[in-house]
Amino acid sequence: MKSTGMVRKVDRLGRIVTPIELRRALNVTVGDELEIFVEGEKIVLSKYTKEKFCVITGEVIDEKTELNYLNGASLSPKGAAILLKELQDYRN
Repeated sequence: MKSTGMVRKVDRLGRIVTPIELRRALNVTVGDELEIFVEGEKIVLSKYTKEKFCVITGEVIDEKTELNYLNGASLSPKGAAILLKELQDYRN
């Protein structure tokens, strides 16, 4: 992870201001949604996308073919087939 050198204080309501330079660089505009992740002791913000990606293949998943497993992780049919084959190979 790369440091920006920018430091901001949390206000009494728990908010922080994202610097304009950072918003411009990442194309984050008013009204955009940010997704919040936790990595160990770090809070990671990512521009939210409604598209779902398969955790195995990385391909965009159509809502009609999506399979949800592992605490909300998404699998495409192709990803599920790969996972099944690897589990069968592991078992033998």
